[in-house]
Amino acid sequence: MTACPIHLSSRLPRLPRLPRLPRLDALRGLAMVWMAGFHFSFDLNQYGLIGRQNFYADPFWTTQRTLIVTLFLLCAGLGQALAFEHAARMAWRRWAQIAGCALLVSAGSWWMFPHSFIWFGVLHAMAVMLLLVQLLRPQPGWRVGVERWGWGLAGALLLLPIWLAHPFFDSRLTGWVGLATHKPITEDYVPLLPWFGVMFGGWLLGRWLLKRPSMGVLGGGLGALTGLLQPLARLGRWPLSFYMLHQPVLLGLLEVWTLLRRA
Repeated sequence: MTACPIHLSSRLPRLPRLPRLPRLDALRGLAMVWMAGFHFSFDLNQYGLIGRQNFYADPFWTTQRTLIVTLFLLCAGLGQALAFEHAARMAWRRWAQIAGCALLVSAGSWWMFPHSFIWFGVLHAMAVMLLLVQLLRPQPGWRVGVERWGWGLAGALLLLPIWLAHPFFDSRLTGWVGLATHKPITEDYVPLLPWFGVMFGGWLLGRWLLKRPSMGVLGGGLGALTGLLQPLARLGRWPLSFYMLHQPVLLGLLEVWTLLRRA
């Protein structure tokens, strides 16, 4: 197995390093902090350290989850727009990291929640969505057309679960599509529909902003980052590492707190 290692870097030229966009990093960092706060609240609830909360049905919590996932996927779409501008091919190493972490999330959640483990959460969805965006990558012959029909496609993707939901998609084998008639029992569920519409919309928005560099989070005309935006931007450079580590750290701290209380 190890006698003849294959080094992809020796076969493929390295992708150019993408420029950092501090405002996009800060927006992603905001999503990460919000996510950590949400998960810490969930953990406190599991340990019985706050008043009993229903994270699965209470609109206060379900709305937050929806907004957090929306912000993450918008940032992912914006990042793909930037990547397409500066790289001729997909960053397969990064994709492999995301897909591998998705498998680790499934394994870890199965150990903690065997009856509701994460079989298609945000990382699973991200891995598939990155492949789909790559398929929709504009080609020279139809680059103008993508803006023409792209927003309509993004809107249709958001609405398809309302129009086409069917019991056929209620199993784990088909539930990842997003046309299920009810939400499955799982700790995190981010099906392709409607969520790919969010990421695809972020990609279209990124393409639009890149043509207007003085506007929005992709622009540079709004001055230097100040205040809390600077640490958020630094944090936003490490979304995958933060995602994989923040829950073990939070749970570890709660375990230590529980042991100290019993001592």
